[in-house]
Amino acid sequence: MSMSDPLGDMLTRIRNGQRAGHATVSSPASKLRANVLDVLKREGYIRDYSLKGNDGGQGEIAIELKYYEGEAVIRTIQRVSKPGRRVYSKIGDLKPVRNGLGIAILSTPSGVLSDHEARQRNVGGEVLCQVF
Repeated sequence: MSMSDPLGDMLTRIRNGQRAGHATVSSPASKLRANVLDVLKREGYIRDYSLKGNDGGQGEIAIELKYYEGEAVIRTIQRVSKPGRRVYSKIGDLKPVRNGLGIAILSTPSGVLSDHEARQRNVGGEVLCQVF
């Protein structure tokens, strides 16, 4: 079965796993998903992730979710740019997420970055998702 929005699927798995109180969730592996998970790990929204390769198959990513005092660290995680409607932003036009308490994840020419890192490097790009 082909999937029209693989990144959206991974974000939904994270959202559902945290609502159910799971320690880990798994998702099919890809470079984009791994890069987004790198940003989430750097910003402290997930504990860690690990790649598990299948013999000749696609492989999977095991994502360790993070909780603080029994509550999920990620309160909301939503896809911004979708396959039917891509959203691009110059860095000057990008507004802070929840007055700077959350992050936006961008796909830029310098790689997948959080909005803070993109402002430091002064690069814009496609706004993949927002996390708070």
